[in-house]
Amino acid sequence: MNGAGVNGSVPRTLTADVLTRARQGGRAALVGYLPAGFPSVQGAVDAAKVLIDAGTDVIELGLPYSDPSMDGPVIQRAVDQALRSGIRTRDVLATVEQVASYSSDAAVLVMTYWNPVLRYGVDAFARDLVSAGGAGLITPDLTPDSGPAWVRTADVNELDKVFLVAPSSTPQRLADTVAACRGFVYAASLMGVTGERASVGDQAQSLVARAREAAALTGGPEHVCVGLGVSTPEQAAEVARYADGVIVGSALVRCLLDAGDDATGGRRRLAELTAALVAAVHAGRGAREPV
Repeated sequence: MNGAGVNGSVPRTLTADVLTRARQGGRAALVGYLPAGFPSVQGAVDAAKVLIDAGTDVIELGLPYSDPSMDGPVIQRAVDQALRSGIRTRDVLATVEQVASYSSDAAVLVMTYWNPVLRYGVDAFARDLVSAGGAGLITPDLTPDSGPAWVRTADVNELDKVFLVAPSSTPQRLADTVAACRGFVYAASLMGVTGERASVGDQAQSLVARAREAAALTGGPEHVCVGLGVSTPEQAAEVARYADGVIVGSALVRCLLDAGDDATGGRRRLAELTAALVAAVHAGRGAREPV
């Protein structure tokens, strides 16, 4: 099963609509990641609101997990703090609900490793995510062929299925993954974990082009967003020239992490960096001309 609708058309989703609006405005979108429960449950809600107020298009809320294989040291520290404070999956869903109800202009996705969803129950998680107003899931450790239960349940509930492709993806793996996606395709700019780096992976642009070609052939989503290693406005502007969306995580989380107990100061730093990232992304030419 792929992301195509009954007549071969790609179903419209809130995330796709947000990305389409950005494209129609001649720009790429900003996708901002924050872990739920950090620096507290309410603190995460407040931080997500800061992102939205600063112009972030898509909010990616991380579900804290004890074995975050794809997360770098900054996000690991934040997630560890959230876990030690007692964050639960129901708290993450409550966070989604508060953030989604704050603005109808931003899509809210959950980034989660697969084990927490399995433990909660795939059907129950999908039901409660829909009820909370969430748009879907980003699943970094799940491939479409290893997650048929999620593919089926997401399709029934019209939730986004965002899978990852990487520079190492074979043509067949790329085609299969893109076909199963809905909302957008997550293009990992490099091999490795999340984190701030001096430059974006040099294979990112070609990976976006490959994903778009695969989408055209398989009926996958038309939008491709790039993440991993994007942390500065300059890097965001670079990626915005060829991608539909720019995904930033570690740099945003660091604003809150470095602030320690100064929650107000952390949100101020977060607002300043987000505003700079939004300006950079908006200044970019975007992936395509306005339609």
